Amino acid sequence: MLVYPSGVDVSSSALRFLTQQLRRHRRAIGSRWRRLSAGRQALLTLAHLRMGHTYAQLAAGFGIGTTTAYRYVTEAVELLAALAPSLADAVWTAPAKAYLILDGTLLPIDRIAADRPFYSGKHKRHGMNVQVIADPFGRLLWASQALPGAVHDIRAAREHGIVGALAKAGIPCWADKGYRGAGGTVRIPCWGRWETLSAGQQTVNRSHAKIRALVEQAVATLKSWRLLRKLRCSTTRITSLVQAVLTLHLTSSG
Repeated sequence: MLVYPSGVDVSSSALRFLTQQLRRHRRAIGSRWRRLSAGRQALLTLAHLRMGHTYAQLAAGFGIGTTTAYRYVTEAVELLAALAPSLADAVWTAPAKAYLILDGTLLPIDRIAADRPFYSGKHKRHGMNVQVIADPFGRLLWASQALPGAVHDIRAAREHGIVGALAKAGIPCWADKGYRGAGGTVRIPCWGRWETLSAGQQTVNRSHAKIRALVEQAVATLKSWRLLRKLRCSTTRITSLVQAVLTLHLTSSG
């Protein structure tokens, strides 16, 4: 395999943060010697998450074995995932916002037709459903655990307790028609065909669409980490990857 220098478009603050966490972890477990320093392990992990490089590519680039690359990345991802904010944390900070925006996104996975629980009829592909909460400026605040792609957005929101948490905190939340029947403080567009809606309802829907469209920025932020654009790992690891990315994003933008 040929090896060449490359770049990772991640802020230096994310690298420093992860390096610090790895150093603390190594001291806590009494790890005295590693093939890579904490800084190099952090860079290895960022290259995997941001660029989507395989373990074989990472191993060649960093001069270590494929198994070692997998172990290092897994260790760092688990550390980051444990630091991700919970829904309660996100809701606790939300009162400072005028409202929130909720949407679901599908993270594509490499599954076959037989894996029906992971097939999204809406997106016509296999994937994992992740719920995203953004602030009024479209900035990513929180991302949920990953559920099979066949799970509808309204069901996912209920399973994660999003609707109840927002209602309890009294925080208005804009969402699309996929959350019809959610109740609480979740607001969706007027239901019905465009031509059957009154002029007032059409105006309301246009205004609603402009507000809700900003959540796409939060989804784009999540998927700017290229690994999440096409996941080829076990579905049981995807939640940790999403939470690790969320931690890195909030650390870099905070």
